[in-house]
Amino acid sequence: MTNLFEAAGLEQGAPRPLADRLRPKRLADVVGQDQLVGPTGTLTRMLKAKRPQSMILWGPPGSGKTTVARLLADETNLAFEQLSAIFSGVQDLRKAFDRAKSRRETGKGTLLFIDEIHRFNRSQQDSFLPHMEDGTIVLVGATTENPSFELNGALLSRALVLVFRRLDDAALEELLKRAEREEGRALPLGPEAREMLKAMADGDGRTVLNMTEEVLGAVAQGAGPIGREALTELVQRRAPLYDKSRDGHYNLISALHKAVRGSDPDASLYWLARMLDAGEDRLFIARRLVRMAIEDIGLADPQALVQALAAKDVYDFLGTPEGELALAQATLYLATAPKSNASYMAYSASMRAAKEHGSLAPPKHILNAPTKLMAAEGYGRGYAYDHNTPEGFSGQDYFPDEMERQQFYDPRGRGFEAEIKKRLEYWAKLRAKQNG
Repeated sequence: MTNLFEAAGLEQGAPRPLADRLRPKRLADVVGQDQLVGPTGTLTRMLKAKRPQSMILWGPPGSGKTTVARLLADETNLAFEQLSAIFSGVQDLRKAFDRAKSRRETGKGTLLFIDEIHRFNRSQQDSFLPHMEDGTIVLVGATTENPSFELNGALLSRALVLVFRRLDDAALEELLKRAEREEGRALPLGPEAREMLKAMADGDGRTVLNMTEEVLGAVAQGAGPIGREALTELVQRRAPLYDKSRDGHYNLISALHKAVRGSDPDASLYWLARMLDAGEDRLFIARRLVRMAIEDIGLADPQALVQALAAKDVYDFLGTPEGELALAQATLYLATAPKSNASYMAYSASMRAAKEHGSLAPPKHILNAPTKLMAAEGYGRGYAYDHNTPEGFSGQDYFPDEMERQQFYDPRGRGFEAEIKKRLEYWAKLRAKQNG
């Protein structure tokens, strides 16, 4: 909606941030999202078909979601109305729907853009449905969170989910060049400082332009290029893009776990450092290292669990920052240890068998008989004490009488499990001989 300043023409002469001045005028000018706005992109095909539809724009901050929503309204001749789920409530939504209905009566459609749409509760999200279905609005919601977890299924079923990518180095470089053309001067940065500026932006186009404006305002025109150290002094490093309660949290711990499972110590250290740098709870990391030792290494290296538990104890004892070195050491140990999920798989299989077979009693020969009645019932009859056999192995059946012998544990033959595998094969031969 046009405000009083715009109507009076006063806004045109007002100072505008560089990021606002460089806002693309066409969808094709949006950088870093070729999968959406390129020649064969999803939005490009949609515009050619002239069938605008409701959609959810999912991606990190500064990737162009709001800009794309505005341009979609322009290129589909829809009135653009914007609300933020952080600052808007039920009354704001009702007013927006009423305005859209009024426009519709005059033949004008409405693109209703909801920023941070995942902040709306379930009932608020449901309020969009009838207006989407009857064509009163084309809903475009923007979110930095995974829509599968944060948005109602009914809303998702009526909207197309478009994934925005974090801006890569080429996209950020294009934004820097546009900024230089807009300002009529080159960025006063040496090659290393220029690369560092893009790295500090962390894939956020708005941030790289804001930092560019800060550099241009602080360094006089005609001054020589500044280096990495001066840039660090000039532009404060932004906090890592990481929310400990949401996607960033789960994505990075997943990356760490899979790098350890994949026996890549360098990638494992990188993801560990990313989590530590972002302020993740150190004991949460320690708990996950213990889980990796059990789930992905197990008896292939029994010391893995010892190392993981020791790292937790060391961190408890030393705290930050010295205790973090113990977490790094445990991560390296786990990543370089032989891998086996045999214990994990054996446990899962045994749980399934326990649920499938019900409450079967143990065979009587392995039960104690503390009373005469129990002895008369056959408790303990025929039990062979393994230590009294020549091999220290009786080969008796310890499963319930109604259940055939099962094999849950299948050691992989890597690390210490190679020795375990030999023992099991030896005992299997003795069992077959004694029961044959």
